[in-house]
Amino acid sequence: MTMADSSNIIDLPEPSVRGQYSLEESIAQRRSIRDFEPSRSLSLAEISQLLWAAQGTTDNRGFRTAPSAGALYPLEVHLVAGAVKGLLPGIYRYLPHEHRLIRVDEGDKRTALAQAALGQSWVETGAAVIVFSAIYERTTRKYGDRGIRYVHMEVGHAAQNVFLQSVSLRLGTVVVGAFYDHSVKSLLKMRHEEQPLCIMPIGRR
Repeated sequence: MTMADSSNIIDLPEPSVRGQYSLEESIAQRRSIRDFEPSRSLSLAEISQLLWAAQGTTDNRGFRTAPSAGALYPLEVHLVAGAVKGLLPGIYRYLPHEHRLIRVDEGDKRTALAQAALGQSWVETGAAVIVFSAIYERTTRKYGDRGIRYVHMEVGHAAQNVFLQSVSLRLGTVVVGAFYDHSVKSLLKMRHEEQPLCIMPIGRR
């Protein structure tokens, strides 16, 4: 990654480690939600909490909220923001160690992302969309082809974290796996070695 203009770096609010729901309540209430209230935005604090749940660090050694084979962390997290208070519409990449966002493109790209996802309307009506991608080589250079399986396990762990955090925040989300890889990769300006894995639109129920 090239050096970024400081105006494109967004500091996120500190995530909370205490919520209104117990883990058991969040598990019991977890559902795939596709109907969102498009007129209601998310707060930057909610976005901060969701991104931390996805891949945030949990101690000074750099360990994260989701387990990773060999602590190699092949996942990348992107945010497509449309209706987030305090955050301009655009495409962002999450920086876990700094708990910051870096803006990589401006403008509301939710409609374009929905088109890349075979026209699934909930990708457009979510206030924001989290997109997971992976750089497989981070894991396969140690574990060979078996590492591909480990990466897929890891994105499942991270996506479930987002699901449960959404419940705790009284938000809804769903995992979308049907999309044109090249279109998503191009839209989000992913690196050559990076591959999109899943899309999670998030909004108010």
